[in-house]
Amino acid sequence: MQSECPIGLIGDDIEAVSRKKAKEHEKTIVPVRCEGFRGVSQSLGHHLANDSIRDWVFDKTEVEFEAGRYDVNVIGDYNIGGDAWATRILLEEVGLRVVGNWSGDATLAEVERAPKAKLNLIHCYRSMNYICRHMEEKYGIPWMEYNFFGPSQIEDSLRKIAKHFGPTIEDKTEAVIAKYRPLVDAVIDKYWPRLEGKTVMLYVGGLRPRHVITAYEDLGMVIVGTGYEFAHNDDYQRTGHSVKNGTLIYDDVTGYELEKFIEGIRPDLVGSGIKEKYPVQKMGVPFRQMHSWDYSGPYHGYDGFAIFARDMDLAINNPVWDLYDAPWKKKALPPMAVAAE
Repeated sequence: MQSECPIGLIGDDIEAVSRKKAKEHEKTIVPVRCEGFRGVSQSLGHHLANDSIRDWVFDKTEVEFEAGRYDVNVIGDYNIGGDAWATRILLEEVGLRVVGNWSGDATLAEVERAPKAKLNLIHCYRSMNYICRHMEEKYGIPWMEYNFFGPSQIEDSLRKIAKHFGPTIEDKTEAVIAKYRPLVDAVIDKYWPRLEGKTVMLYVGGLRPRHVITAYEDLGMVIVGTGYEFAHNDDYQRTGHSVKNGTLIYDDVTGYELEKFIEGIRPDLVGSGIKEKYPVQKMGVPFRQMHSWDYSGPYHGYDGFAIFARDMDLAINNPVWDLYDAPWKKKALPPMAVAAE
């Protein structure tokens, strides 16, 4: 049960309603009081949603579940384009059991049994670190971040995860990495000549301004600008370690500011959201939605890397961009011609 703006203004007691109806129907009912996402950014809304799981789901029912030594939760993967499924497949290939995959493609049962896992793997740190910290403090479950965008980060993340579980999982992990290496080599051999040196500007939410950087670099592309709309200070600290010197990093830019940055840097590709898509394309610059994968995906995992590479190539090397020029490439018209227009 979620309290959005009108309910918040009316002042309905959704907590009391949840308690009453939970008893009446013998079902878990979770109130989330998050009008307008609350606060100066969406992050407080994330925090409140985490607190709702803590206060209204955990330890409220008897969970019949036999825990295993290789059980993990995948937290903060919103299953964009099937990303959560790709992540689950890869983790299970190395011998782990995903007992909870949330909030993307989640079930209530998965959330309820989450405290029985041996490790929490957090994808979107910004939105879900709160619940991971709570589970560490109350249930003793350690947590670590992972990144399955592009082969460099996939291998690094898999090895860090495997190290937590010991030699059996480490051996399986190395076998999985070796299994997919021919696929990675084939993707890079195909797309590197078409994408090497192409410059990219990013302006996306959550973790993506830093998480997708190495996926582009695995294809020979160069990140020249990146930034967030709702970031915290630690997001910028983390991003600073992920980019090269001279990369432009921006915070909560307006549409006008972003257009001026694009005009000044003149990238080969912009990755952002739907509201930026069409103005950027009208500037003659290739664009990919990096919130919804432009309805493609998944981009996680090895198979996802192949889809990611194809999509970036389709965007940048589409022949449509040869049919008209970006505003800064247009030749200045004589004054009389401008007046005639």
